[in-house]
Amino acid sequence: MAVQGESLSIDDTMLERWSAPFRGWHYWPGFVIPPRPESAATAGIVATDVPTVYQIPGDPKWYMSFVGFDGAGYRSFVAESDDLLNWSNYRLAIGYGSEGDFDFGGRVIGGFLFDSYELRAPRRLRRRDGKFWMAYLGFPRKGGYELRPGNHGIAVSEDGLSWERNHPEPILSVLDSGCEEWERSCLYLPWLLERNDVFLNFYNAARNEREQTGFAWSGDLIDWTRNPSNPILRNRPDGFDSVFCSDPRVFRAGDHWVMFYFGLNGQGAHIMVAFSFDLVNWVADPEPLYRAGGNPSGLDAKHAHKVSLVYNPANDTFYMHYCAVPASSPDGIVGRGIGLITSRPVV
Repeated sequence: MAVQGESLSIDDTMLERWSAPFRGWHYWPGFVIPPRPESAATAGIVATDVPTVYQIPGDPKWYMSFVGFDGAGYRSFVAESDDLLNWSNYRLAIGYGSEGDFDFGGRVIGGFLFDSYELRAPRRLRRRDGKFWMAYLGFPRKGGYELRPGNHGIAVSEDGLSWERNHPEPILSVLDSGCEEWERSCLYLPWLLERNDVFLNFYNAARNEREQTGFAWSGDLIDWTRNPSNPILRNRPDGFDSVFCSDPRVFRAGDHWVMFYFGLNGQGAHIMVAFSFDLVNWVADPEPLYRAGGNPSGLDAKHAHKVSLVYNPANDTFYMHYCAVPASSPDGIVGRGIGLITSRPVV
């Protein structure tokens, strides 16, 4: 087994202490990327989703990948910024797959391979064999939102902006012999992490209408083995994550690991956190870090979820971009955009 669990326990005092720095967020009043970005590249997009902020080696700019839904399927885009607030120069990062392929209905990017996963380190893309690497979510059909079954592909890039599929088949699929009951209906967003020369892929998956989180490991980014104790993050009855505990984003924080994810219950989607010493055994804080409806403008009245976290050393501030869904969204899809909360007030 490539990843071993440890016997160290996390008590309530540790949970409260570790969660405290990620509470008390300050909201940005409007979308930083609107549901319908005004550019030729994003024409026809009616919802934006799944932000991931990163940097490219040797380039001081910040980049954000995000998915655009056009009513039929998904394409992924990249925007750029000097200040993490104002985003522009939208460009296509990767479009639809070919008809008959597992990603014909669109590709949702964001599972980048980074230089460092330390919480305050730059989220800088890492080259491997001369290229940047990324795991992504592919859907096989067009015609709607998240048409199952979703599967994972692998893509590469020369410049960190334009990506292409690197392997013709899914690297992780609901059709794999090792696919378990909890993930049988659909795989969702991957998150890559490298630890001691082992690649880890954290992801959420569905069995019918419930989503939970697990991981797989690999030595080459192509062949993967699922963790036998999946799911590592499970639905809690009557909790804020009673229906979904989804979209994991994992970082190193001193002597432990922190996972930002979102929980869904009957009251909407909320930003949550969990902790681990070993990447296998996780303890989730029962209270959200940020609840849907926190922005007085109504920007996220329905859902606040699918986060990206980066640290800006210039002003000692964490920036958490997330998918915000207002109550005015007719179906919870059209009208969603990218919002922002920060650990300190920013101007």
